[in-house]
Amino acid sequence: MHDREIYKKDILRRLKISEGHLKKVIQMVEDEKYCIDVLQQASAVKNAIGKVEELIMDNHLHSCVKRAIKKGENEKEINEIFEVFKKNNK
Repeated sequence: MHDREIYKKDILRRLKISEGHLKKVIQMVEDEKYCIDVLQQASAVKNAIGKVEELIMDNHLHSCVKRAIKKGENEKEINEIFEVFKKNNK
């Protein structure tokens, strides 16, 4: 599944799911729902966004990185990916 349009469709679908979860969290906070229920819904937002990140990285590796390696620009791509990894693990 490395077709750009397929990735785009799947990413947008998952972002809309994330948006729905986030709206639910906002509503739950406004309605002063039970904290544990809010935390569980917030966790669903985090998991949904995590899946979006996975899809974006997968697409990047199979398109941009693949192209860069063929051009001999692999060091630049490795550094970019490492920087994203460092930021996500702070």
